[in-house]
Amino acid sequence: MRITKSVFLTSLDKLRDYPGRGLPEIAMAGKSNVGKSSLINSLCQNNKLARTSSEPGKTRMINLYRVNEEFVLADLPGYGFAKAPGSEKAKWANMMESYLAGSNALKHVFLLADIRHEPTNEDKMMANYLRHYNIPFSVIATKADKLSKAQRSRTLPVICRSLTVQPWQVIAYSSEDGTGRDKLLDLIDSILHPVIEDDGFVLPEGITFEDGPTREEEE
Repeated sequence: MRITKSVFLTSLDKLRDYPGRGLPEIAMAGKSNVGKSSLINSLCQNNKLARTSSEPGKTRMINLYRVNEEFVLADLPGYGFAKAPGSEKAKWANMMESYLAGSNALKHVFLLADIRHEPTNEDKMMANYLRHYNIPFSVIATKADKLSKAQRSRTLPVICRSLTVQPWQVIAYSSEDGTGRDKLLDLIDSILHPVIEDDGFVLPEGITFEDGPTREEEE
């Protein structure tokens, strides 16, 4: 996939109709200051698309971006911001839940986690929530440029164990040097254009029935 156009659509305080609604949606969830806005800008190669801030907790609404006139990126409010009052945290939680549970156009969630640290309890709760409601998700391990390849090889298994995901469900990403961008674009392409066999069974990209023995061979 090649991204050629990306525009800000609108901000929502709850799930409702918005201009251009109907395209497939991919949501981004994660802790405050995990790098969601930077990832969006890096992915779309537009540094002015999403506002970034060094102060966590700035994303307080659901921000929507239309990409290639083909799908919508939904930037969900960051969670785990300790300084936010309890009422504000509850508002953000309700906002995210209403979107995740109510959007019929939602195809996938990217759960962002800082590659340098073990996922928090909030990260684990989000992964369990998505798994419980059968919402497909992948983990994006952000800020990969902060670690060497050797360090990444030690921290990625920790993320996999903590969030109960397989290594192929995790992409190490850096908004600074572009690490993982091509892999993420390929993932988005496979989400939007899944490989479907004649019987309706969806296969992961690059996998075919020819990769295993036939029933006749097994017998």
